Amino acid sequence: MENFTFYSPTEFIFGKDTENECGKYVKKHGGSKVLIHYGSGSAVKSGLLDRVTASLDAENIPYVMLGGVKPNPRDTLIYEGIELCRKENVDFILSVGGGSCIDSAKGIAAGVPYDGDFWDFYEKKAVIQKALPVGTVLTIAAAGSEGSGGSVVTKEDGMLKRDAGSDLLRPRFSILNPALTQTLPAYQTACGATDIMAHVFERYFTNTKEVEITDRLCEAVLLTMIKETPRVIKNPDNYDARANIMWAGTVAHNDIVGVGRSQDWNSHGIEHELSGLYDCAHGAGLAVVMPAWMEHVYTHDIMRFAQMAVRVWGCEMNFQNPEATALEGISRFRKFLHEIGMPINFEELGAKTEDIPTLIDKFGIGDGETWGFVRLKASDIEQILLNAVNAKV
Repeated sequence: MENFTFYSPTEFIFGKDTENECGKYVKKHGGSKVLIHYGSGSAVKSGLLDRVTASLDAENIPYVMLGGVKPNPRDTLIYEGIELCRKENVDFILSVGGGSCIDSAKGIAAGVPYDGDFWDFYEKKAVIQKALPVGTVLTIAAAGSEGSGGSVVTKEDGMLKRDAGSDLLRPRFSILNPALTQTLPAYQTACGATDIMAHVFERYFTNTKEVEITDRLCEAVLLTMIKETPRVIKNPDNYDARANIMWAGTVAHNDIVGVGRSQDWNSHGIEHELSGLYDCAHGAGLAVVMPAWMEHVYTHDIMRFAQMAVRVWGCEMNFQNPEATALEGISRFRKFLHEIGMPINFEELGAKTEDIPTLIDKFGIGDGETWGFVRLKASDIEQILLNAVNAKV
């Protein structure tokens, strides 16, 4: 295990009706005027925004509102939010929504005190030195942004999807009420579950040795998702299953399962270009990319993939042919994704084979290579995408 520093200061308020406590926690964490940042009309129609604003009113905290966050959040709305916060002297951002809404809120939080273009942080031209505090009311278990310092945003000019990160962007508090996820369509639930599992796999596939504790933590989260995801798709009102998934989403990405080990993130990087180009759901893109990535890199450490197959997917270990076990594990992963309603190839995602050169070009490594479990060149990314074109269960 490698040396590490683990820092996760977010205060989590978990359970039924906890959104009614927003005002108390905004005040606790120093907010005196709030931007409520939200997505579609569902937060309005469900009455969630009314409950949130009532909690702020009860604490005599003024607020302004900015809705309209889309999946794969856009830079254009963030610019609007930065301008609004400066004009209204906002000192706290409250996100009411899923990962896209939280990521957009983080972009605003970083941009308000910055003299330049907030996109500098996403292009890695500048480092975040200051940010407004952020709180969240989570409505979908998926991105883990409610407990992380990361943010992913799409620049509409060129549809470039990029990430930024800083501990300054970690939410001061996050309100997690699993009941708020019960109205999600099955497809969105499955997309969220796929994203959660991908966050764990990006940490699980490591070149660091002797990391049994985090291996086992990763496996526990994955086994939870394998059990609970079909349950909520069959019965969307299963609160207990929703609760397990919601907390799994948080621990999958606040890095408690990733400390002390090298990580990968190449599957996420490749998927960002898919959702940037096609505006598909992030989880759906990961369902197509991640098994294809596994098929390309598994020979780098066959025993780690065999370990996944046995511990996570219940495969029987073939000691005479560990490679067969490794491949069976990958196959079962893809079959699981198919069974919960995820696309598994280009056609089902709506992607086009002829766009592969564009996707590689947008990835932007040129003649270089990525870092991670296996360092990838452009030719490797091409092969991974080709693996995904005609994938079958």
